[in-house]
Amino acid sequence: MGIKQIRPARVYKAAENELSNRILQNKAIPTPPWFEVVNSVPPSENAVRTVALRHRAAGKKATKPRNLYRPQQITYPEDSLRSTFYKDHPWELARPRNIVETDGRDAQRYDWSRGLRQRGMQLTGESVVQRQLWLMENQQMGQEKAYDQARREFYRLRQEEEIERRVALEEAKYVGAYFGKSRLDVGLQLENAEYEKWKVWAAKESERREALLQESRASDFEDEDADTEALETAGAATESLGAAENR
Repeated sequence: MGIKQIRPARVYKAAENELSNRILQNKAIPTPPWFEVVNSVPPSENAVRTVALRHRAAGKKATKPRNLYRPQQITYPEDSLRSTFYKDHPWELARPRNIVETDGRDAQRYDWSRGLRQRGMQLTGESVVQRQLWLMENQQMGQEKAYDQARREFYRLRQEEEIERRVALEEAKYVGAYFGKSRLDVGLQLENAEYEKWKVWAAKESERREALLQESRASDFEDEDADTEALETAGAATESLGAAENR
C-alpha cells in the first residue's frame, strides 16, 4: 500500500530473458501475442494520475474529488435523434435487421442527399437518423423540421414495401404457393392455448373454493347444532334441579 509498483514495466524484460534462455535446445518457445505490443508501447512508470481532458465546461458533479479523474461521457449528435425516433416508433426495434458492420461508420459512406433508400443498406431507423442529420447540417433545417421530412420519406417507403409484399403474396398464392402461419397467427394460437389452460385452471379453482365453502358451512351448522343441544341439555338440567329443590 502506497509503494510504487514497477513490476508491470519489467514484463517485457522478463519475457525477453525467458525467450533467450535456451535450456531445451530442441524445443521452440512460443512468443506471447502481446510481446511486440509491449515493446512498441511500454507500460508507464509514472505513478501520478493525469486529469482527463475535457472538451466542454465541467459541471458541478465533475468537480467533485471522486469524479476528478473520470473521463467525460462520449456522446454523438445521432444519439438524441436516435432515441427520439425509437421512442416514437418502438416497433421498429422488433424488425429483423442486418447488424454486420465493418468499423461502425458504415452509415457515413452513403450519400444521404439522395434520400433514405441507399444501395446495399436496409431501410431502418438508422436511415431516418442519418437523413435527418444530413438535412440539419447541409440544408440548415431545424431538428423538428428535418425530423418531419425524414419521417415523411420513411413512411412513404414503408408503404411501398408493404404494398410490394402484399402483391407478391397474392401472386404467389394465385399460382399455388402455400405459406405457413404468420407471426400474428402463431401469437394468437399461443394466446388461445394459454387461455384454454387458464379456463381449466379456473374451473378447478372454482370447484375447490366451492367445496371449501360447503365444508365451512357444514362445520358451522354442526357447531350450531352442538350449541343448541348443549343449551337444551343445560336447560333440562336446570329444570330438573329446580324441581328437586321444590320438593
